[in-house]
Amino acid sequence: MKEITFYKRFEKDILEKKKTITIRREGDLKEGDIVRVSRYEDNIYFCNIKILSVSQINFDHLNETHAIQENMTLDQLKNVISEIYPGLLDLFLIEFILID
Repeated sequence: MKEITFYKRFEKDILEKKKTITIRREGDLKEGDIVRVSRYEDNIYFCNIKILSVSQINFDHLNETHAIQENMTLDQLKNVISEIYPGLLDLFLIEFILID
């Protein structure tokens, strides 16, 4: 099973199905993948997700819809992405659902 980590601050939103996308540098996941999810800080497992889609996106094309899918404002989303991936413009948008 493939694995992915999220910062602890995103765990609650994922478990409450408020966060349904992730924006990453890597696009190695594919539609249909079942992925084991752990916290980045301590590698503690907290759920599994199913990948619905993976597409490329440019930082400048992030919009309000993406922010809603991340459970943030657009400014918050752009700030978080800039902190995690400073200067990186070409990213991957990974849409997922929480599974049991």
